[in-house]
Amino acid sequence: MAFDWNDLRYFLSVARTGRLTAAAQRMRTDHATVSRRVKALEEQLGAALFTRSPRGYALSEQGEALLRHAEAIESTAAQIQNDIAGERFSLSGAVRIGAPDGFGAFFLAPRLGQLAEQHPELALQLVATPRIFSLSKREADIAIVLSRPERGRLFSRLLTEYSLHLYASRDYLAAQPPVRSKEDLRQHLQIGYIPDLIYTPELDYLSGLMADLQPQFSSTNLFAQMRAAAAGTGICILPDFMAQHVPALVPVLPDSVEIRRTFWLVAHEDSRDAARVQAVIRFVVEQVELAKGDFLPGPGTAPASAGTELSGRAG
Repeated sequence: MAFDWNDLRYFLSVARTGRLTAAAQRMRTDHATVSRRVKALEEQLGAALFTRSPRGYALSEQGEALLRHAEAIESTAAQIQNDIAGERFSLSGAVRIGAPDGFGAFFLAPRLGQLAEQHPELALQLVATPRIFSLSKREADIAIVLSRPERGRLFSRLLTEYSLHLYASRDYLAAQPPVRSKEDLRQHLQIGYIPDLIYTPELDYLSGLMADLQPQFSSTNLFAQMRAAAAGTGICILPDFMAQHVPALVPVLPDSVEIRRTFWLVAHEDSRDAARVQAVIRFVVEQVELAKGDFLPGPGTAPASAGTELSGRAG
């Protein structure tokens, strides 16, 4: 039995939201209609596409297989609309972006509103948490990571390199022993990540700086670290794209201590060609390119460093 192609739209909406009511809102219909169209598709295909539970609708094995085909059809429809009609395709559905808290909450969150305005039916979900995301388990459609994945059916591209420096508040530096070399850091309170909760070695800054340097104040949250440094708690290694926008912070030893890391954008091969995912990927890449001066500030663009008059007590 041939199935109704239009039913794929309802299937995609349920697959992306996990609930009939949420899918109905996106389709601008009622949940009974969505339920009926999904059941009709399952009957026509002779397969259970979802497993139902009080928590919602989860894709079955057959549903996962259909999702790849349905998203390819959606992407083709978008291309047809662009090529033939010459109009921008109206994107709908949810796109979940997993990112470290600094990049996600500080850089990306203030910019995503532009994309939401361009596509009113596109639901943007930002998970800004320091963790590893499983794209194969649909924990995210797109992930921003600190190293290129070595395994899996994944598409990846380098977003940008970025720099980090030591930062502290002016008040803290004025009241503490001077910092003229890395060895002097031993006399100061260090702020950093909780050592046994660091989820990726790229965040283990302090041990890379000095083997026995440990944080006295630590947090899994980069914002907590930055706010503690700005409040005068101690010295912290922070990304320049964040710290240079906090007036209370100044770099410490900027000429002798610099750390470089990279951001990679990753998507699963099965979903990266979906029109909605492609639109978000393009947007993130464009925004990073526009702000490349923040990620790698050139000479004279970072806040003034702490000079002798700020980096120690008189005498």
